[in-house]
Amino acid sequence: MKNLDLNVLSLRDTAAESVINRRAQDTALESHLGALHERLGELRGSTDALARANLELQIARTLVELERGGEAWAVGRPAFDVFLAAEDFEATADLCEVLFRAEQPASLSALGQGIWLAVTYPIDPDLSVELLTHVVEETPDNSDGAAVAVATALFLVDLRASGRQREKLMFFAEQILGRVARRHGGVDTQQAMDQWMDRLELWEPDKFLVRLRNVVDVLVQDDWWLDREALQARLPVN
Repeated sequence: MKNLDLNVLSLRDTAAESVINRRAQDTALESHLGALHERLGELRGSTDALARANLELQIARTLVELERGGEAWAVGRPAFDVFLAAEDFEATADLCEVLFRAEQPASLSALGQGIWLAVTYPIDPDLSVELLTHVVEETPDNSDGAAVAVATALFLVDLRASGRQREKLMFFAEQILGRVARRHGGVDTQQAMDQWMDRLELWEPDKFLVRLRNVVDVLVQDDWWLDREALQARLPVN
């Protein structure tokens, strides 16, 4: 009984410490949010729409961390159009990731559009992997979509990252791929992994990128906020 009491006390102490840490974190976030709002107020009337949009992105991210998703969406969604008009595609994709985490009715659409931008433009591989990893979290175990998303993540890291960033992201994406293979195909050996990847054609970018488009279409449905054809027409290589 004495040991049991000690275990209960330990659990209570851990829970209390967690609550205290969360309160401290929230206090710091609220303070940061206040400072961001002050800076945004200083830009009121300014013609620098991009500077305002960058602050709105930071505000939306902070609100998401405070679990105030509705407010985050209201602040962040208008900034999408500003970033897109300025052709700041990395900031646009970053905002899509924040809007996804806001957990609002159109958050899956935001995720799909962020992924489209991450594949189409050479944005930060860290952000690309983060967006694609969300697909793993959102798809059921028996769906091929998670495997296609991780294969794409590995492809983008191999294509665009270098040095320590490449090493870190390859390791992370390979761990996610292993997890997806276990839950999707019961894979537990290297031979089984090779066969699974062969079956899903995960070695061939020209095939899994086509399937990724289907995943993106399912996420976005008919709620596109950008003109894909117009953007693709302006790419150096179509």
